[in-house]
Amino acid sequence: MVQKHILLINPNTTSSMTQKIDAAARHAAGPAVKITAVNPATGPSAIQGAEDGRNALPGLFKTFEDHVLEHRGVDAVIIACFDDTGLWELKRKSPVPVLGIGEAAYHAASLYAERFSVVTTLPVSVPVLEKNLDLIGLARRCAKVRASNVPVLELEDPESPARHRIEAEINLAIKEDDVGAIALGCAGMADLAADLSRQFEIPVIDGVAAATRFAEQLVS
Repeated sequence: MVQKHILLINPNTTSSMTQKIDAAARHAAGPAVKITAVNPATGPSAIQGAEDGRNALPGLFKTFEDHVLEHRGVDAVIIACFDDTGLWELKRKSPVPVLGIGEAAYHAASLYAERFSVVTTLPVSVPVLEKNLDLIGLARRCAKVRASNVPVLELEDPESPARHRIEAEINLAIKEDDVGAIALGCAGMADLAADLSRQFEIPVIDGVAAATRFAEQLVS
């Protein structure tokens, strides 16, 4: 069996988040897939809004060039930031498929349900995600992009109230938005999806896992 290699790039510099992304992708991937997760050496420690996204681009593009354009040992690339930072630029220049975890989560949610909502981190991210939904063509299927008021790096602290705030926002989405699925709007939430799906008895989608599965199908 020929092994396929999927590279996940976390555009921020927080290595603990990259490790979480790596674990989620490995759990989702089949046995014939090699997973590598990396992050740039320079750039913002978290991507919260358009300005952080712009500041992350030099490090993201350098990482992509080093791992994809120079070595050519990668079959697909996943941009592991829910803002889909740099996604469209990289799609245009890449010799292999490039997927965003936001892009993948929206498509997965639209397959599960007629309508879905997104639960993300801070309000500053909401306009970015709404624009991406429009670009992808799924804005009409998304009932609402909801901010849980959780800073991205709080998701790395097990003592923080981040999970409780995310749970509260999911509960509101189910009650108010008339949705059949929830997309978790941050790679740092990847480890919560399965447990939240069981808790709320509704598909709660992690974009890292969704993108990994879609990428595996594309390259196979």
